[in-house]
Amino acid sequence: MTAGAAAAAAAAGNSALRGGTDTASGPEAVGPVVADARAAQPWWEGLGFAGRKKVLDAWRVLILRRAEELVDLIRAETGKTADDARLEVVLVADHLRWSAAHAARVLGRRRVRSGLLMFNQSATVEYRPLGVVGVIGPWNYPAFIPIGPVAAALAAGNTVVLKPSELTPGVGRWLADTLAEAVPGPAVLRVVTGGGQTGAALCRAAVDKISFTGSSATGRRVMAACAQNLTPVVIEGGGKDAMIVAADADLDAAADAAVWAAMSNAGQTCVGLERVYVVAEVADGFLRLVGDRAGALRTGERPDADLGPIVLPRQIEVIRAHVQDAVARGARLVLGGPESFAPPHVAPIVLADVPEDSIALTEETFGPVLVVNRVASVDEAVARANAVSYGLGASVYTRDRAQGRSIAGRLRAGMVSVNAVIAFAGIPALPFGGVGDSGFGRVHGPDGLREFSRSQAVTSQRFRPFMQPNSFARDPGTMRALLRMVRALYGR
Repeated sequence: MTAGAAAAAAAAGNSALRGGTDTASGPEAVGPVVADARAAQPWWEGLGFAGRKKVLDAWRVLILRRAEELVDLIRAETGKTADDARLEVVLVADHLRWSAAHAARVLGRRRVRSGLLMFNQSATVEYRPLGVVGVIGPWNYPAFIPIGPVAAALAAGNTVVLKPSELTPGVGRWLADTLAEAVPGPAVLRVVTGGGQTGAALCRAAVDKISFTGSSATGRRVMAACAQNLTPVVIEGGGKDAMIVAADADLDAAADAAVWAAMSNAGQTCVGLERVYVVAEVADGFLRLVGDRAGALRTGERPDADLGPIVLPRQIEVIRAHVQDAVARGARLVLGGPESFAPPHVAPIVLADVPEDSIALTEETFGPVLVVNRVASVDEAVARANAVSYGLGASVYTRDRAQGRSIAGRLRAGMVSVNAVIAFAGIPALPFGGVGDSGFGRVHGPDGLREFSRSQAVTSQRFRPFMQPNSFARDPGTMRALLRMVRALYGR
């Protein structure tokens, strides 16, 4: 689908939406939208965890009832296959359910032991909402990726201003409209559309936190804009995820997983697989399996296509440059080549024996290209996997589960799947995020809920202490007695 066709389809989708909130457009609209969200926040917080759960559960039910409508809109704006869009909807529902169900347990008030020195105090900690959270979403998974921070922020008691990608505004609008339709009342999820200037305006709008998903380069600009108001940020940047295939791995399963992780959504996945390091003694067999599976995939506009278009036209030249650089440096084309490029589509490409300093191994390709390099040992594989600036996800294939856990612990990545790929993204209770150029902060799971709240510690004196060290009127021997007691308790 061309960019113009996608825009037309998006407009048609927007006009068909029912009820809900008005979508504001452009940087000048950000201020009023944030002000409206801030005005609605006390009401939303006042519903409490149980009240918010009821609202979010009703939203989830409505999303699933109208799932195919959302599938059609995702496809219209991104061109991805129907099954790729359906996977998004499934993940949206599951993560929304988890946040609503667990917010009270994770964020609610709990007692904390006061310790011997402060035994006359009762102590509690709870997590309060920040206020208004800004979410800047990407185009590659326009429903699933934003729902992580949106669901967590809402469950915690914040209101949200969502700035979807300018390529997928209809999906963002659909999410806000269905929430407003599910439960009447002040709009707690508001949408502002536009390009980079709109996102920058949201960063400078004195919201209480920004959650950004996109390229690492744009993430740096988001941080710079947020720094003007000391607005904290969660950054989910790019990735260059690696798979390690040990000598004892189930090669059939590993090859099947590698092809899916590298090629699904036409390779336009932040945690998509871009590199495989396979132990030399099984490398030839693994490569044959990967080549056969990737070669059987269908690309194009046909109804049974496995790969849709490359959404950003300029990304096709990035993919082409990565492949050309690798080949020029001596890499071997296992599958595909110049004939793979038929804009806006790119058919699967598999490269082998790519020099480690090639841009195909150091920069994010974000397309249906998989590099498979042989290594002498798992230790070498770990070293190569950790050598890049990114650190988002990774995977390990070995029949030895203990070895798999050991390898995972040595990888510089925020998330690792053993004998699976990207499994961590489908488990709502697990934190999602990376290190290095892949960003910082977490969405999903308890960590994700706490990202969009602030801790508040409260103590309450139960009775007057026998000794009062926190007073200028204390007895002259109080501190000496207190020191003797601490030495007796903790000094050996």
